Amino acid sequence: MMKKYKVFLLSFIIFSLGHVSFSQVSGPVTETDKGAQKFKSQEEKEIEVINFDNIKAILKKDLLEDEVTKKKNEIDLEMRMREKKKVDLYFYPKEEDYWPFLSEYWLVKKAPQLKWDFERPDYGLKETVEELFQNLGLYEKKFKLLLLDSPTPYHVALPYKDNEFLFIISAPFIRTMDLTKLEISVLILEDYFRSQLGYFKDFVLKKESTALFGTNFYGKNLDKSQINDSLDKYDDLLFKKGFTFQQQFETTKKIEAVLKNNPKYWSAYFNLLNKIDSLIKYNSVYKDYSKIYPSPEMQLNWIKPKENG
Repeated sequence: MMKKYKVFLLSFIIFSLGHVSFSQVSGPVTETDKGAQKFKSQEEKEIEVINFDNIKAILKKDLLEDEVTKKKNEIDLEMRMREKKKVDLYFYPKEEDYWPFLSEYWLVKKAPQLKWDFERPDYGLKETVEELFQNLGLYEKKFKLLLLDSPTPYHVALPYKDNEFLFIISAPFIRTMDLTKLEISVLILEDYFRSQLGYFKDFVLKKESTALFGTNFYGKNLDKSQINDSLDKYDDLLFKKGFTFQQQFETTKKIEAVLKNNPKYWSAYFNLLNKIDSLIKYNSVYKDYSKIYPSPEMQLNWIKPKENG
């Protein structure tokens, strides 16, 4: 607005100066008048030049100031954006991001023990699991399957993303029992239902421990205690304490309800439990299996058809 006003003022002054020079001519022009007009014309020209130069200098100064202000604003904006990016690096994960971070971090820390980075044949498990899930109406379920070259942990679905699952399973465990692809898939299905029931997450993270989720610790020391405590609980659950009898019962009844109307899948699950029961009874390497998943023998009793009489 100020620029427009000054341009208008310049035009007005020039127009007024020109108007004055012409409006003074009236009646006969004498020699004296001619001299006066000549003198006034010269004076007016000087005034016009002086005024124009002044106004031009003012406009130039304003343009430079505007350019400086514009550059300053651009630099301020850039500095604010940089500061925001820096601050954003210090956000504690939200709950939905916490689980994939924690599970993958645990796998990396435990890599020497779990031995998941090894050469393995393509068992074709992914396709078999996908077919099983689809035939049971479990559509659009994304999953990752990681084989371990260690006897433990035996098998589990680690807490992961919403509607995406991370299954780990011991290759020596399934090889020792000579499980079929379908039997392995049913075992993974059991882990899927156990994951859906939320037992792993409930064990690792109590509700009152969620206060840090989504908070920013810029300028503060990162509180690692919750992360370290969560990682320790992964170890406790998978190597020591395991799931409770009640949790195992609920999981078993859940899978029974899903498979009982499909003889092929039901038979595979029943054979799987028998193989695991025999394994832990006669192979000392897997004797602690029942501490983690109590217990295959009880599971067989829970799903065995009741005898009449």
